[in-house]
Parts: sequence; structure tokens; C-alpha cells
Amino acid sequence: SPWKPLLLLLSPPAFSTSCARCAKDRRLRQKRAISERQLTRYFVDQRKVRVVGGQGGDGGHSFHSEPRKVFGGPDGGNGGDGGHVIFKADQQMKSLSSVFRFYQGFHGERGGSKNCYGANGAHMYVKVPVGTLVKEDGEVVADLTQHGEEYIAAHGGAGGRGNRFFLSNENRAPKLFTPGEPGQERVLHLELKTTAHAGLVGFPNAGKSSLLRAISRAKPAVAAYPFTTLNPHVGIVHYQDYEQVAVADIPGLIKGAHQNRGLGMAFLKHIERCRFLLYVLDLSVPQPWSQLQDLKYELEAYEKGLSERPCVVIGNKVDLAQSRIHLALLREQVAERVIALSALTGENLEELLLHLRELYDTYVKTEQSQGQSPVKW
Repeated sequence: SPWKPLLLLLSPPAFSTSCARCAKDRRLRQKRAISERQLTRYFVDQRKVRVVGGQGGDGGHSFHSEPRKVFGGPDGGNGGDGGHVIFKADQQMKSLSSVFRFYQGFHGERGGSKNCYGANGAHMYVKVPVGTLVKEDGEVVADLTQHGEEYIAAHGGAGGRGNRFFLSNENRAPKLFTPGEPGQERVLHLELKTTAHAGLVGFPNAGKSSLLRAISRAKPAVAAYPFTTLNPHVGIVHYQDYEQVAVADIPGLIKGAHQNRGLGMAFLKHIERCRFLLYVLDLSVPQPWSQLQDLKYELEAYEKGLSERPCVVIGNKVDLAQSRIHLALLREQVAERVIALSALTGENLEELLLHLRELYDTYVKTEQSQGQSPVKW
């Protein structure tokens, strides 16, 4: 038919890229996995930030004039205030890597004629992780421990006065106006301390990362060499009543960590925010109770009273033959409750999850009895 080519041109295409029903099915690209070594470039727990508030707008300088009213007097409005720089705690942020070195608030606008005030500058909001300490000259000026909590890091400058402000009986035609004030300038140090309910504390290769993988969806690196974990990881343990307990995997400590040996104080500070501690001991080594003594000594040397927080002792690698003998000796030497399990095979994980919930419920009741709000995830 001679009309066949024309019909082919007028017919709709087989699929459309604009219609949702007819759109071609495309697979979403999965997020590229980041190894523990690569993660060191993205995880930042310290940052030096220079903040400057926005400058206030200058005051207006004008005189009103209209037909039959030539000398209407001054009508210059005031300038707008500069915007603040505000740190805001956000639960979605997990690192200070996205925080820049410099922030400046928006400037206020100049005052206009006809007594029009200049617009105020917008505030500059900087999202930081929950648990961020703000320090100035070594002193803590803010501690952002709650989601949505804000701290004004730099105040914006006040707007200038227009000549309308200086009108008086003695001066009916003032020409004086003031410029806007500069914003506050500060150099602040941000320090992140991981906020979690429980902290896994133990020596390298004790099985902390494997245990966190077993009880949560976190995926810390696991390998058969020490210091596999170079950054704190936080895993969330979900319960049937929708309660969520955050467990932090603190990088392995060694003897002399409080003297900045090994990973040292860079990660000891992350244990400060944990409400209760889970000591992970390797049952395959002789005298595992000596590990607990060394760990408590390092915590106490770093901060007095840190080792006295509610805790439970976890004997890991119970699936090995020699661990059964060491477990009986450990329970004789340790006064705390000992939970023997295997993070590799999943043996006796239920007992740990139940006791973890008991520690969490005790923490919530204690905070509520003191009139404080417990940390929720």
C-alpha cells in the first residue's frame, strides 16, 4: 500500500523513556562496595573548620520625593542581618568527611528607599554526625548528642542603620547611615565520638567484627590478621517489638593503648559514648581472663570509671576444642557473667541477644528515672 510508510511514521514507538508504564526496564546500579582500607579515606573523626558569619547589609541612604512633596524627609531603611553558620546533628551522617574546611553565612541585603528594610541573609546549616564535640581553644563549647540538635557556630553581623533611623527634631535631613557589621569569625575543632548503646571491646583478632556481622547487618572487614578493623562500625540489632540497639565495633586495643600505642587514643575516645560494654575474649588462647584484666586497665587508665560501666564478658571461639577447657577456668576467675558463643557458627547467639536487651532496658529505665531522654535509633 502507498500509505504504509506514512503509517509507520505516525505509529507510536515500541517503548517510551518518559512514560512510567512504557519505560524500558533497566536495572539500578548497585552501590559499589568499599573495602576497609578504602574506608579510611572516607571516615574522618576530626576536622578543623573555619566559620565566618554573614556580613550585615548597609543601611539605605535616600530622601523621599514626590509631586507636591519635594522635601519628604529621609526614607532609607535598615540593612538586613547576616546569616548564621549553624552545626546541626543529623543521624544519617556517620563521618565528618563531608564537612568542609571553611563555611561562611549569607550576607544581608542593603536597605532600600521608602523605608524598605533589606532582607536578612539565609542561615548556613552544616550537617554533622550525632555525637560530635565542638571545641574552641581546647575547650568544649558544644556537645551534639541528639538528632536535630543545633549549635550556632558563627553569628551573622547586624545590619546597618539607614538615614531614616537618625531623623530627629534637631536634624530633619540626616545624611548619616552606617554600614553592616562583619560576621563573627571562629576556628573550631570538630571531634566525632561514636554514639552507640553497646561497645565491643577486645584485643585484635578476638572476633569482634565477626560477632557484629552475626548479630546485625553491618559488614565490617574480617581477616586472619590483626588490626583488620581500622574504623569504628555501628551495627543495629533489631527486636520484634521494633526496638533497636546500636552496637559499635571498636578497633582492637593493645597494651599501652592509653599511651597512644597502636591505634591508641584515636579510638579509645569512641568507647566513652557507649552506655554498656561487651568484652570479647578469645577462648582459644591460654589464660583468657588476663585479657579482661588488661582491657579494664587500659580503659581505666584512659578515663577513670570507664571500666565500671555495666558489662558482660563474651567468650568467643567456643567451637574450638581447647576453648572448652579455658571456658571453665575463665568462669572461675571472673566475677562477671560469661556468655560463651561462636560468632563463626552462630552457637549460643540467642543468649547474647537476650542479655543485650536486658542491658538496654535497664539503661532506658535509668535515663527515664533521671528525667533524661535515652538515645534511640
